[in-house]
Amino acid sequence: MLLSDFDYELPPDLIAREPARPRDASRMMVLNRETGERLDSAFRNLPEFLQPSDVLVLNDTRVIRARIHGRLERTSGTTREVEVLFAAPAGPGSWEVLCKPGRRIRSGDRIIFADGGLDGTFGEIRGHGLRLLYIRSGASSVEQFLAAHGRIPLPPYMEREDTSSDAVEYQTIYANAPGAVAAPTAGLHFTDAMFDQLRARGIEIVKITLHVGIGTFLPVRTDNPAEHILKPERFEMTEDAATRLNAARRIIAVGTTTTRTLETIFQRYGRFEAGSGEADLFILPGYEFKAVDAMLTNFHLPRSTLLMLVSAFASRTAILGAYAHAVAGRYRFYSYGDCMLIV
Repeated sequence: MLLSDFDYELPPDLIAREPARPRDASRMMVLNRETGERLDSAFRNLPEFLQPSDVLVLNDTRVIRARIHGRLERTSGTTREVEVLFAAPAGPGSWEVLCKPGRRIRSGDRIIFADGGLDGTFGEIRGHGLRLLYIRSGASSVEQFLAAHGRIPLPPYMEREDTSSDAVEYQTIYANAPGAVAAPTAGLHFTDAMFDQLRARGIEIVKITLHVGIGTFLPVRTDNPAEHILKPERFEMTEDAATRLNAARRIIAVGTTTTRTLETIFQRYGRFEAGSGEADLFILPGYEFKAVDAMLTNFHLPRSTLLMLVSAFASRTAILGAYAHAVAGRYRFYSYGDCMLIV
C-alpha cells in the first residue's frame, strides 16, 4: 500500500468555496460498497435510502473561533505579527497551537493578543508542528476570549477569509459541545425539516461528540500510509447514547469523525461504553468494521487519512471509481461540497 494509491485529479473549480444554499440543496451519490454500483441523487432523498429502525449517529461538536493574530515578542527583543490556531487544550493553563509563520519562534517568546486581553509564553515543540503555549495566570478564559476575538478556522483550500455567514454555515445546526477546529462536514447538509422526515420514517437519531482536531487535515508525509501517526482527538459518549447504540440493528454514521469514534470505542470494549477519551484509531484498507453499517460522508482530499478511511469502508477501487464519476459529473468537493452515502 502506497500513498500514491490514494491519489486522484481534481479540477480546482470543483472545490466548493461556498456552501449549498439552502443546506439541504446538495447533491448525494449513493454507493453500494458490495457491488460498486452508483446512483446520482440528492441529499433531500436521504430518507428513501434508509430503513425504519436505523440509528443515525451525529457528531455534535461545535467549531470554536480558533484562529487569531497576535504580537510575538521574541527573547531577542524583536516583534512581529503571527497567526495562531488554538488546536486543543494541553492541560491546566496550556494549549497546543499552530503558528504561521512559526519556524523562528523559540521557547520563552511571548505573544500578546488583542492589546493584552490574552497573553502567553511559548514552550516546547510537540509533534505534528504543534507548540505548547502557556497562558499567563490570571488571564482571560481562552474559550471566552476566542469566542469574542477569534476567527472561524476555514480550511486553507477555500483560499479566502471567513465571513459572518461562515459563523453559521460552517457549523452543523445541532452543534453543541465547543472544541473542534474543523467542522464534521457531513453534518452540514442537515436541516430541521430533514430530521422531521427521518423521525417520521422511524429512524432514530443519536449524538456523540468528537472534537475534530488538526489530525483530520494534516497531510500524510510517508510513502507507506501505515507509518503515518494520527493525532488523537477527544471524544465523549453518554450513557444514553451507548445504551441506544448497543440496541441498534443498523448504525448509519454521519461523517468520518463519527465513524472513527464509534469504531474506536467498539474495538476498545467490544461494545459501546459511556465515557470520554481519545480516538487514535487510524483506519486503512484491510480494517474490519465492527460498529458502522453505512456512512454519509463528503468528498475528501487526495492522499488524506479520510480518503483512506472511506476506501477501507468500501474499497479503494470502488471509492476511486466513485470519485472519478463525481469529477465527471461535476460534483462539488470538500467541506462545503456534496456528499456520498455508502451503503
